[in-house]
Amino acid sequence: MKEKLREVGAMFWGLFIVLKHMFRKPVTEKYPEEKRKLPERSRGRHYLTKWNDGLDRCVGCELCSIVCPSQAIYVKPAANDPEDPHSHGERYASDFQINMLRCIFCGYCEEACPTGALILGNEYELSGYNRESLIYTKEMLTEKVPGESGRDPNREI
Repeated sequence: MKEKLREVGAMFWGLFIVLKHMFRKPVTEKYPEEKRKLPERSRGRHYLTKWNDGLDRCVGCELCSIVCPSQAIYVKPAANDPEDPHSHGERYASDFQINMLRCIFCGYCEEACPTGALILGNEYELSGYNRESLIYTKEMLTEKVPGESGRDPNREI
């Protein structure tokens, strides 16, 4: 008899839990259709920025590749020609690549950059059909940062 009473009590307790959660708003998000608003300081896709005059901010110092714990960044510096400058420094990055398959989005590269050339945006949907498409080159990284239209490129770092 005691065992039967315990089973009935357990059944009512389970029914109580179901009824309690039945009328709550679901927390499930409809992901592809509705994208979640990320916090302002979240880390996503990398971008290389330029000065207002169109010259690269990256001076080829390679600090970003040195501090990268996953060794996802490759920088090939070259001497800056005074006749045809690419940046304001003595050098510039002739080749800049980030392997997004290796990147762990720690943000050390952004912190180490003395000129503020490398920033991490909020874009987190990074996918591709092959490995080569996920190795971002300098041309891919210098695209305009979405949502940053009012950003002052000459801001104090």
